[in-house]
Amino acid sequence: MTMLPDNLPSIAHARLPESYASARKALTECAEIDECKEWADRAAALASYARQAEDDQLEKMCVRIRARAIRRCGELLQEIEPGQGARDGKRQDGDDPPLNRTRAANDAGLSERQRKTALRVANVPADEFEAAVESDEPPTLEALAERGTAKRPQIDLGDRSPEEFAAATKLIGLLGHIERDGIPMDLPLAVRGLSPADAGEMLTQMERIYAWLNQLWEGVAHVYEHR
Repeated sequence: MTMLPDNLPSIAHARLPESYASARKALTECAEIDECKEWADRAAALASYARQAEDDQLEKMCVRIRARAIRRCGELLQEIEPGQGARDGKRQDGDDPPLNRTRAANDAGLSERQRKTALRVANVPADEFEAAVESDEPPTLEALAERGTAKRPQIDLGDRSPEEFAAATKLIGLLGHIERDGIPMDLPLAVRGLSPADAGEMLTQMERIYAWLNQLWEGVAHVYEHR
């Protein structure tokens, strides 16, 4: 039987929630494509063993691990600039070929199909991926990849330019982050932890932020009044 990596020992005999939590953490920290591929390959092998042994829970856990490993492969590939096709060959003799997604995938041992699948799975929105993978019947890689290639509904920009829409989306995300992570913060506790130098720097920052918020408030109010 093919075993999973050493940092997930005796997975077939461990309690599933603990083993799966360890796998998720390890995969999140993976920084090498070939390491993620190894996770995916071993999870696939163990899933096959689980099917033969009629161990439904172990098989589902391995399917989830494999999906996460493939997604992590895709995320790492997305951090690399795509190749420029024929233009990649226009370099002086003796130069190393430029690093692109295809070369990185090849170096890690991924086939063309695996590379495309990984990138498509990485395209699935995080919340949608989590819901699917953690469901009672986790989908196959093929089904996840299909979700990653599905066309998203076209957004009606109205009289807004794409640049304006992108900037507005970024602004909404920023305010959402502040509301989600900043407002629940224990401010008295955090303030007590400031040094005098920290406090002085923060006062300067808050002056700039206060002016920025005033400008934002006036702008948003104007849009709301003329809706």
